[in-house]
Amino acid sequence: MDILKFLYNNKIGKIILRPLISRPVSELSGKLLDSRFSKILIEPFVRKNGIDKADYILDDIGSFNDFFCRRIKPELRSINKEKTSLIAPSDGFLSAYKINDGTVLGVKQSRFTVDGLLRDKELAAVFHNGYALVYRLCVNHYHRYVYFDSGTKRKDIRIDGLYHTVRPVALEAFPVYIENAREYSVIDTENFGRCVQMEVGAMLVGRIVNERPESGSVSRGEEKGHFEYGGSTVIVLIPEGKTELRKDISESLDTGTEIPVVMGETVGSVSTN
Repeated sequence: MDILKFLYNNKIGKIILRPLISRPVSELSGKLLDSRFSKILIEPFVRKNGIDKADYILDDIGSFNDFFCRRIKPELRSINKEKTSLIAPSDGFLSAYKINDGTVLGVKQSRFTVDGLLRDKELAAVFHNGYALVYRLCVNHYHRYVYFDSGTKRKDIRIDGLYHTVRPVALEAFPVYIENAREYSVIDTENFGRCVQMEVGAMLVGRIVNERPESGSVSRGEEKGHFEYGGSTVIVLIPEGKTELRKDISESLDTGTEIPVVMGETVGSVSTN
């Protein structure tokens, strides 16, 4: 963490930071972690992050990235299939925000706009007074994610960008979510209206891998994709009046408080108002 503070808060550190967050460096890191030689990194990573390998399906692990995006045993991630439930699409730390005049207020008063996030003013207007649910994944989290509701999706939109870390130290210094590489799906959901589910890459994440980038029908709990090595983020945008957040999440709204959740967990419900 001290290294990150140096990179993001020191003038010399910021000079060093620039190439580190570039696409070529991220892609090179991805290639190295795809190689069979990278398997030597697995056991130190397991020990450092307290990962219980018994929780995962570890057939055909040929590289560090294979291990990083390993599949968890299905019984350890139960998907709530009740149509009235709003579920977490991934493991992570959830922070929730009200979208006011198109702006999301985040960590340490850092701001980003939905228009800047999506690069689509017409679509951004759909979420006026709605919610932004931000799921921040650390390297020890499970890095596969699912669709949070059933519906019909459009073809995915990809926005190339940088690869800042998504830790708070970077969020304080830069509008990370509108600078980082990201990919999103516009989904006409069955229960929450027209929503966006977005994946945001982070430092040393060479690839956001979505299984079905084309348009079509999707199902709640269906695997949407996975991240390769690094911290990363899933963002869900929900229109006004479509959901009531779980009490602890509602009480932490706009504070930047992060609540640990796991994929499939109920974080809210369909609005009854």
